[in-house]
Amino acid sequence: MAKPQLSWLYSFALFLTVSCQIIKAHIPDESRLKSGVYLSPEFDMNPGSVVNRFYYNIDFPKGHIGIKSFYAEVVDEGGVPVTLKDTYLHHWLVVRYYARVGFEDKVLNSDPRLHQGSDFMLAGNTGVCGNLMQYFGLGSETRKTDTNVPDPYAIEVGNPAEIPKGYEERWVLNVHAIDTRGVVDRFGCTECRRSLYNTTIDEYGRYIIPDYEGGMRCCHDNTQCKVKEGVEHSLRRLYMKYTVEWFDWNESFLPVKIYIFDVTDTWKPSSKGHDCKIEYEVNPCDSSTVSSNGCIDTKRLSFKMPRGGYVVYGVAHQHAGGIGSTLYRKDGRTICSSTPTYGNGNEAGNEDGYIVGMSTCYPEPGSIKINDGETLVLESNYSSSQKHTGVMGLFYILVAEQLPMHKDISTLQSL
Repeated sequence: MAKPQLSWLYSFALFLTVSCQIIKAHIPDESRLKSGVYLSPEFDMNPGSVVNRFYYNIDFPKGHIGIKSFYAEVVDEGGVPVTLKDTYLHHWLVVRYYARVGFEDKVLNSDPRLHQGSDFMLAGNTGVCGNLMQYFGLGSETRKTDTNVPDPYAIEVGNPAEIPKGYEERWVLNVHAIDTRGVVDRFGCTECRRSLYNTTIDEYGRYIIPDYEGGMRCCHDNTQCKVKEGVEHSLRRLYMKYTVEWFDWNESFLPVKIYIFDVTDTWKPSSKGHDCKIEYEVNPCDSSTVSSNGCIDTKRLSFKMPRGGYVVYGVAHQHAGGIGSTLYRKDGRTICSSTPTYGNGNEAGNEDGYIVGMSTCYPEPGSIKINDGETLVLESNYSSSQKHTGVMGLFYILVAEQLPMHKDISTLQSL
């Protein structure tokens, strides 16, 4: 009986050895991880001022690469992080595009819209909202939200096979920041309350209807939030500091696709596309709207996933007042829940009353698979103990169409 036991042990040991070799082959060498720290062009701010700028052809890693993380924050001239109490980071976005070789991007910098044309083509994420094309983007939660893409996955960019002939890949950074030093109502300014801003038209020159109480249409570039009497101008020169980590692309990586969902999407089964409104209002609760859990505003959206795959990362984006967001299957099973962390101090990254981080999901490989055309449900919850304007309920997931070692395991099983 000894020989069969030894044979079984030998076979099991061989299996483990081969398995370990396969796993090792799919884990990138950390010594080859590259990192770059960059600064946006400067933007000047005074008490109550707003910037919503687009900076084209920003500094960004070149070549065919796999991006592993993207971290950003606002800093001053000395590189010191700026607190949300002074400069509220409403959002920042980074979008990929293709520009004709030799095209001068500076002609685009004065326009708040992202155009398509013969010299300029957007190369957005996989979907589903056509007006949310970013590869990366967060808001006040940026400092304490994990953006790492787990091994052996990466966000593939710079693939020569995807870049149209005669064009080159570039990136545009959008920064939307509100200076709240000396303002009459700090949180009212961050929620872009119409009563606090000096505008009647939005950034596209459209008249703002009377019943629009607040949101991005009021706090566009060069608008001003109301400051207290006697507050003097105090110019600050600020920058977006962003750090990118990446590997040069090789066959050991598995690419992931970026999907962004919006709870304000008006999609229906009969719809041709997704109409994502991006922001909405939360009305204060009263005796008729108080739920069993108290004053909670719940907004839900059902939609179909265009193409499935394995979820490897998930995170929500909410504004102050948010208490969490969840992506469900139709039968109620949770795919990913993301909840905010609120600060309780004064230092950058821990500002009292502000969302300073969102929790993230890293499912075990292969544990959560979404099928092609599967119906999903997105839920966004906010406290409705007071009114909130211009809030958001976005959800961002990374999906891989292939599991690591899938082919290798099949080979082993056939031995």
